[in-house]
Amino acid sequence: MTEYGSPDPEWAPIAATLPAQFDTSAEATVVQEQWITVTQPLLARNSKPLLPDDSKYRVEDHKVSVEGGEITVRVVIPNSGDAGETYPLVVWMHGGGWVLGDVNQDDFFLRLLSVELQATVVNVDYRLAPQFPFPTGLNDSYTAVKWAATNADKLSASIAKGFIVGGQSAGGNLTAVIAHRAHVDPFFQDKPLTGQHLSIPVTLHYEAYPEKYMCLLRSWEENKDAKILDTDSMRWFYKQYQGPADGPETSPALYPSHAGLPPAHIQVCGLDPLRDEGLLYERLLREAGTPTRLDIYPGVPHAFQMAAPRIALASKFLNDAFSGFRWLLAGGK
Repeated sequence: MTEYGSPDPEWAPIAATLPAQFDTSAEATVVQEQWITVTQPLLARNSKPLLPDDSKYRVEDHKVSVEGGEITVRVVIPNSGDAGETYPLVVWMHGGGWVLGDVNQDDFFLRLLSVELQATVVNVDYRLAPQFPFPTGLNDSYTAVKWAATNADKLSASIAKGFIVGGQSAGGNLTAVIAHRAHVDPFFQDKPLTGQHLSIPVTLHYEAYPEKYMCLLRSWEENKDAKILDTDSMRWFYKQYQGPADGPETSPALYPSHAGLPPAHIQVCGLDPLRDEGLLYERLLREAGTPTRLDIYPGVPHAFQMAAPRIALASKFLNDAFSGFRWLLAGGK
C-alpha cells in the first residue's frame, strides 16, 4: 500500500509545523484536560469559517439515561421553513481514541452536515475511558441510537427517509460495532439502520491481526511515526480503553460474518497507521455482500482535515463525506 504514502505537497509544509505527539507517559486526565482547553478550541477556530448561517438550523441538547448515569446528545435540526417537515436521521459518534473529546468536538461539522443533507443529526457525548472503560462508551452510544430511533418524531426526523450511524476514528469503531449489534437486535427489526459512515475507522487491534491478512496490514509499521496519530499514541488509547484485542466489539473486522449489514461509506488516509485495517474492513464488507463506497486520501495522515481544513485534499475529504452520506440515503446505489 506504499502507493498511498508519498506526502501530499500541500500537507508537507504544514506537517513540519505541528507540535510533537502528546506524552504517552502522562496520566489520561492530563491529556484530556489539554485536549479540551487547547486542541478543541484550535479545531473550532479552523472549522468556524465553514459554519452555515445559524438561521438554517436549530440546536437542542437532550439528556439520555444510560446504565449508571446519563449522557448528553446534541441534536441539529434543519430549518426548512415548514414546521411539519421531517428529515432523515443521522446519529454520530466523535473520535478521540475513546479517551478524548466531547459533544463540542465535531459540533461545527455536524451543523454543516445537517444543513447540507437536510437531515436531523444526533451528536453523542458518550462517556470516556479510562474513567469509563470498555464497553461503557459503546453501550452509551448504542443506547443513544435507540433513543434517537424511539424519539425520531420529536426530533423532526423520519426513519423512513433514512437512518444512518456514523463516526470518525474511534467513533468509526463504535459505528461499525453498532451496525453489527443492530443487525441482530429485535429492537431494530421495524426500524433498521440504512447506512453506516466510517471515517478513518479503528477496525482491528494491532495485537489481533489474523495471520492470513498479515501481508495486507503494513501501515502499522510503515506509518508508525506518522503525524497526528502514531502507533505509540494508538497503543496508549487501546490501553486506556481496555477492550479485548481479539474481541469483535474492539476489533469489528473479527466478526465471523459481515453479511446483512447496511451499506457503508469508508474514508481512509494514506499516512495513517490505521489505513490498511480500514481497507481490509471495506474488503470484508464488500465480499460479504454489503454495498461499499471507499475514498482514499494519499499522502496525508489520520484526521489531517481537522489540522489543515483549507488544503485541497481536506476540501475533497469534506465533499466526499457529504457525497457518501447522500449515497447512503439513496440506499447505497
